[in-house]
Amino acid sequence: MRIGLLGTGPWARATYAPALAEHTGLEFTGVWGRRPEAATELAERYGVTAYAGVDALLADVDAVAVALPPSVQAELAVRAAGAGRHLLLDKPLAVSAAEGRAVVEAVERAGVASVVFFTARFQKEPDAWIEEQAAVAGWFTARAHWLGAVFTSDSPFAASPWRREKGALWDVGPHALSVLLPVLGDVRQVVAAAYGPADTVHLVLDHATGASSSLTLSLTAPPAAAGAEVELRGEAGVAVMPGSSEGAVAALSRAADALVRAAGTGRPHPCDAAFGLRVTEILATAQDRLTAAARG
Repeated sequence: MRIGLLGTGPWARATYAPALAEHTGLEFTGVWGRRPEAATELAERYGVTAYAGVDALLADVDAVAVALPPSVQAELAVRAAGAGRHLLLDKPLAVSAAEGRAVVEAVERAGVASVVFFTARFQKEPDAWIEEQAAVAGWFTARAHWLGAVFTSDSPFAASPWRREKGALWDVGPHALSVLLPVLGDVRQVVAAAYGPADTVHLVLDHATGASSSLTLSLTAPPAAAGAEVELRGEAGVAVMPGSSEGAVAALSRAADALVRAAGTGRPHPCDAAFGLRVTEILATAQDRLTAAARG
């Protein structure tokens, strides 16, 4: 499968480009970016073509990987699907339900495969744990802490305009939901949403299984307090999500595996665009509650 990369920022350089270049089932064809000089630099590093336009790249590939801000991603994903290209997308799928729905509708019309890269869902130990816990009945409640130090450290993502605007809810909230939804079921209601320090957000969710969950999300945690943790409590006792022995490049390679399989079999992956849309809808509802609370 020939695949092109849309995006040249830190995430594209650190994760997407190396994962695509190393993948034995893909032919990494080329790069397009909003900054032509960055696209040229990245393309030269991997010996691929730097494209001046998106349509030119789409004409030469079977699939695209997108490492761009979510609103830009949503627009280009619709365009790529319309050209019949399979989609390897990043989270969040979009920052509005309407944008996300447009992607899903384009995917369905074109009959192309889609995979959204929620990191924990493609890391060996967390993914196996999620599958194991999803088969266990009687979960009563869960708590998830997804605490980043993006804005309190020298993170390469600190200058990201969309992260500055949207904060932890939209950046790390998708990760937490991608773990909780397969285990506790869909969210029936965002029961509560409140801001904490800086961009920190606290959510309480009611799930379809009758379980509740509480989420604390931040990109402004002190570096010593940063980290991700998910704990389930129920009839089976207590279960804590394990850490991963591998980084994002290996996880993205598995997401690419999933895209290749979905394209070959026609069977959607659990983390397809439709799942990405559902995560977006929940986040949008939480954002509405936060906005209403801030207005008093």
